[in-house]
Amino acid sequence: EEQDRLLRNQPDQPQNPKVLRIAIIGAPNAGKSTLSNQLLGRKVFPVSRKVHTTRCKARGVVTYEDTQLIILDTPGLTSPFKAKRHKLDEAMLTDPWDSMKHADLVLVLVDVSDHWTRNCLSKEVLQCLSEFPEIPSVLVLNKVDLLKKKFILLELVTELTEGIVNGRKLEVRSAFEHNSSSSAKPPLQITQASPPENRAHGPHCLQETAQAQEGCSSDNSGDKRASESSLVTEEAQGPKRYGLRDLKNMKGWPCFQEIFMLAALRGEEVDTLKRYLLMQAKPGPWEFHSEVLTSQSPQEICDNIIREKLLEYLPLEVPYGVTQVTEMWEEGPSGELLIVQNLLVPRKSHMMMLIGRGGKVISRIAQEAGQDLMNVFLCDVRLKLKVDVKS
Repeated sequence: EEQDRLLRNQPDQPQNPKVLRIAIIGAPNAGKSTLSNQLLGRKVFPVSRKVHTTRCKARGVVTYEDTQLIILDTPGLTSPFKAKRHKLDEAMLTDPWDSMKHADLVLVLVDVSDHWTRNCLSKEVLQCLSEFPEIPSVLVLNKVDLLKKKFILLELVTELTEGIVNGRKLEVRSAFEHNSSSSAKPPLQITQASPPENRAHGPHCLQETAQAQEGCSSDNSGDKRASESSLVTEEAQGPKRYGLRDLKNMKGWPCFQEIFMLAALRGEEVDTLKRYLLMQAKPGPWEFHSEVLTSQSPQEICDNIIREKLLEYLPLEVPYGVTQVTEMWEEGPSGELLIVQNLLVPRKSHMMMLIGRGGKVISRIAQEAGQDLMNVFLCDVRLKLKVDVKS
């Protein structure tokens, strides 16, 4: 009732409000929901190592002073074939495109730890960007903490931007000096400098520093030589529209305005991105009350968190066939939330997997989901899960 009231009420906006609508797109499992949760400061979107955890577009709301960021967390861009394989709704194919129509800025998230997909943007992402070239876009390299060789980031930036950032050509200069006697990995700095004639006004820098992976040994007694890498820009032609024929030969997108490198799961450099987003907000009316954190209903949050656990603990395609039916949603005598949900599966063998030996699997899912719900709703939650075969 409180959530419904806040969503119905007029926003309590200040005299000169600013707003920015942000679409986060990328391949499935790139970390879009994890980044959204970090920006919000609380977990309201489901997160799993399996693909297609997010099933529909949902909005997160960050309100800071006179500025409101509206985060459009969308399903991973996928193809009709993959959608059919994972029993995905039609909305999974259309929601990311719909979110782009309402966005003022788009974040393109790339998982740099996945060596199979990190060297190029997917066909679906490129099509989405080319359809809306007028919307400013920012490249976000996620999971950089999992990279042992940080110089790979230089190669990825060059490939994913087609060598152009903010309308200027990138020129890679690398001065790595390998020293076999030292296992220390130097920091990596990527700088986008202004053309010579503009330097009087100060250089424009991305200044994204990816530190050497924590825990790596550092031999201070060895002969350590300074090493640095930079991406220097030269003037290039401005962004243009790209057709399907152009996209076939492209690995990256040459119209990104900025590049950020972060580790969303650990929260590293997320604040840097958040500050940038707040600075990009333009004058405009707020959409939500300042106390609203998400456009989702409490029941939707509950369903998403339980599904997250199903994806985590059930093998292969099994969790994608589970139907969730909420049988009870009541407030208990002490203000606790009482929830009973029935999980319907297509086969008896799936039911046995979900229950687990001695009921261990279903008990663990209920315990972890209940704890997450307590953290979201800030009250005691008693969650009971039942399992049945679909009739």
